[in-house]
Amino acid sequence: MDIDIIQRLLTLMDQGGLTELVYEKDDVKVKLSRRQEYSGTMMMPASAPMAAHGAPVASPAAAPIAKAAPEEEGVLFRSPMVGTFYSRPNPESDIFVSKGDSVSPETVLCIIEAMKVFNDIQAEISGQILEALVKDGDTVQYDQPLFRIQPS
Repeated sequence: MDIDIIQRLLTLMDQGGLTELVYEKDDVKVKLSRRQEYSGTMMMPASAPMAAHGAPVASPAAAPIAKAAPEEEGVLFRSPMVGTFYSRPNPESDIFVSKGDSVSPETVLCIIEAMKVFNDIQAEISGQILEALVKDGDTVQYDQPLFRIQPS
């Protein structure tokens, strides 16, 4: 294993604010993980998206799912990273989820593009979509509310 590859992967993790990265080439597989503790908030991992050419790409941990304000129903699903929000896999496709849709932990809610990497963002909980809080093509910040979900 070339130490230069590991150093480049660590640099990529730092630049992208990633908490996990998987690299596979031929018979070499490297998995780098950086776990961060957050007091009082549960962290859930996101799915491992695939790049267009089929190689695994980094999968940051999903942002915490926090309770909504008392006057509003459901919980807020927050962005796990900074990037561009996409509600559909491509411009010709239907959106992933809309108001009233039932979701499971594996349901893809959206894609967030960060550093030219398209990351599938999964619901991580079962429930029903109450509201989408951002629009297709919006730039989103880390921990920004994306959806309101009524857990089941």
